Amino acid sequence: MKRVMVLTALVLSSCLLVIGQTQNWSEVEKVFEKKGTVKGDAFKIAFPRTDVHVTVDSVTIESGLALTSWIGFKQMNDHSMMMGDLVLLEHEVDPVLKKLVASGIEVTALHNHLLGESPKVMYLHFGGSGDATQLAQKMKEVLSRTGTPIGPQPLQRAEQVVEIDWSTVETQLGHTGQHKGPLIQFSIPRAETITEHGAEIPALLGMATAINIQKAGEKAATTGDFVLLADEVNPVVKALTEHGIAVTAIHNHMLYDSPRLFMVHFWGYDQPENLARGLKAALDKTNSTLKK
Repeated sequence: MKRVMVLTALVLSSCLLVIGQTQNWSEVEKVFEKKGTVKGDAFKIAFPRTDVHVTVDSVTIESGLALTSWIGFKQMNDHSMMMGDLVLLEHEVDPVLKKLVASGIEVTALHNHLLGESPKVMYLHFGGSGDATQLAQKMKEVLSRTGTPIGPQPLQRAEQVVEIDWSTVETQLGHTGQHKGPLIQFSIPRAETITEHGAEIPALLGMATAINIQKAGEKAATTGDFVLLADEVNPVVKALTEHGIAVTAIHNHMLYDSPRLFMVHFWGYDQPENLARGLKAALDKTNSTLKK
């Protein structure tokens, strides 16, 4: 009996060890031939649409401002959950939708994020579950229906890097951003735990308010989305519009999220400090982790 108990304990320990192991995302990276970002048990890989030239209000949009597709995965014991957002030109929407459906991947939203852009850009959100590598292979086939650059990209000619002083913006927002060329990017998680089908969805997978600001001459352009509870939507809309920042879309990105979330997208073109002032006024209406 003692021997049986010892063997049982060893088997249980082995099972717990397997469950507790961190997913090795290298096979997913091999599928796409590029590196991703890992945070805890979540993994995200980005695909900038450097193949398209999009303008809004005469501003040429950098891929990091509003033109980056992404695919995210979260380890779920014996399988992975997948979700993401594809940046598509209008003629790419139908073939992508058909391929997603044929591949057994759910479409969770299809909508605009911007207004008045040229050419027109649509954003398609999706979800799935299963083996991460197999899901990645399916998504690579989906991406092949678009002009999205996949795999190693050719080296670009080195250009002089101009340092931009974003200190005033960071001070006003009360948050340190990530500096990328002419851009500064902020990712501000909510204070609540967000779940879908009972599984926690980390901030890395689109559960954080995203604020991107791009220097454009003497001014700057900003876009992104606030991740909000229903009661926060109109206070945020009011704060943005009162500060001259246009609301461009209000919608969902997921189907079974809890608590129910709404995404408010925006566009602003003004002096960076004015944009930051309006964005901070809107952030103050949310239950974010940002210290007020």
